[in-house]
Amino acid sequence: MLTINDLKMTIGARILFENASLQVNYGDRVALVGPNGAGKSTLFSIILKKTEPDEGTVQRDEWTMVGYLPQEGEAVGDETVLDVATGRVDELPRLEKRLHELEAAGDVSSPEYLEAHAKHDALNDPQVAAKAKKILKGLGYREADFDRPAREMSGGWVMRAHLARLLVMEPDLLLLDEPTNHLDLLSLLWLQKYLKNYSGALLMISHDRQFMDEVVTQVYEIADKKVISYAGNYSDFLTQRETNYENLVAAYKNQQKEIQALQEFADRFRAVPSKASQAMSKLKQIERLELIEKPTPPRKPFRFQIPPPPRGGQRAISLEGIHMAYGTKNVYSGLDLTIERGERTVLVGPNGAGKSTLLKILAGVVEFQQGERKLGHNAKLGYFSQHRADTLDANKTVLDEVLTSSPGLREDEARAILGSFMFRKEEIYKLTSVLSGGEKSRLNLVKFLVDPPNILLMDEPTTHLDITTVESLTIALERYEGSLVFISHDVHFIRHLATKVLHINEGQVKPYTGNYDYFLEKTGATDDARAALTSE
Repeated sequence: MLTINDLKMTIGARILFENASLQVNYGDRVALVGPNGAGKSTLFSIILKKTEPDEGTVQRDEWTMVGYLPQEGEAVGDETVLDVATGRVDELPRLEKRLHELEAAGDVSSPEYLEAHAKHDALNDPQVAAKAKKILKGLGYREADFDRPAREMSGGWVMRAHLARLLVMEPDLLLLDEPTNHLDLLSLLWLQKYLKNYSGALLMISHDRQFMDEVVTQVYEIADKKVISYAGNYSDFLTQRETNYENLVAAYKNQQKEIQALQEFADRFRAVPSKASQAMSKLKQIERLELIEKPTPPRKPFRFQIPPPPRGGQRAISLEGIHMAYGTKNVYSGLDLTIERGERTVLVGPNGAGKSTLLKILAGVVEFQQGERKLGHNAKLGYFSQHRADTLDANKTVLDEVLTSSPGLREDEARAILGSFMFRKEEIYKLTSVLSGGEKSRLNLVKFLVDPPNILLMDEPTTHLDITTVESLTIALERYEGSLVFISHDVHFIRHLATKVLHINEGQVKPYTGNYDYFLEKTGATDDARAALTSE
């Protein structure tokens, strides 16, 4: 289906990978992993023929229909959500136009024509609308959303509609670049189940460890300019990579000992006439060796001890009789809720159920119409929002922001934790005013970790983080001594942290005093079953 041989790609003077080979067969489930900037998205671009490699070949079966989901969605005009999912306003006319152009040129046997024809047929199917509606529901849309203009919705919701269109077409090969980024937990579980039963092949880039463990059966890692293949899911890959590294270290050390022994013999006897020929033979033996490069250790999570926050009261924060509405839309009526000291609580439920609103009520950043919010004794509250960077001083550098947040922190400690959150070398001297949205998000996370509140409220804290950094954050928060309330769609993150689950749906908040697996058991749900978690 897809075969890549001896690929080399450079950007500027930097080699991303060379002599890279990769193969995807029918029905394969493949993940492409590696640190940010390793070249994963570039490899996708080469496969899609948008970028030319320096060397090597990319071969696709001429009958293969390829579907691609980028990280960011295309702009939409006046089309509805259902229009986007069926492609009837933009994609179908575009395909018809291209088919006519290729037919006029007499190019009806080319792979491009065959692929365009297959996509056109899929979107022109009489059942396409019914199929699209079913998939949109699975991805969290309500029926009332189908005829809404897509431009009225957030970028994340538009991305879901584009994903729905791909699944409607059922490409032979799906290329998915961070498909879970814009999904809530329940729609993620639906997609996970869908892809496990998908008839075509998958090649995905993802930072969601649990998602890859459930879906993929092969991993390719881009590391040290190589593309290395591993059998199994992501956890299998981690085990194999560690074993391979240990074996390579042993081989490297043995070869260095051999070289040293040969060199010592040559140095000792090259001036001795009776031994000179033997000495030269040893030197030639060194030259004939295929040298093993000193292996680079796999990147591992950074272990950072969050300083103890000030001790608060047993009741960290409570809500009594909260009524909250946005205009005519009622979100909560008479909500009572108590967060106890030391609890680690995850909010789950469908998008639009009120999870972020509840977090904002707890944080005191939205006005509710009725009720009372009470902070416990000695409460020190921190609210982390994906869309909030106004806590940063535009005139300070990244390093200064962190050092100012925690005056007792040494500079080397600040550098180490910034490095673990992907701020490297000269990047720590950048002014916060020039940081990207993702960089600002990560910097705010670091500030919370070095000067922690005793009540920490976090909305999707793992967004913009790679897997190793998520693991670093998870380890740090596992040792956090305050109260944590968070929203996340990263199941691995939730499983390691949550000691309590609040299921939110249609204005109702139902507590489950146990971890995520306890919640699944009590609701009669599994990671593969979304229906039991929501009322459709």
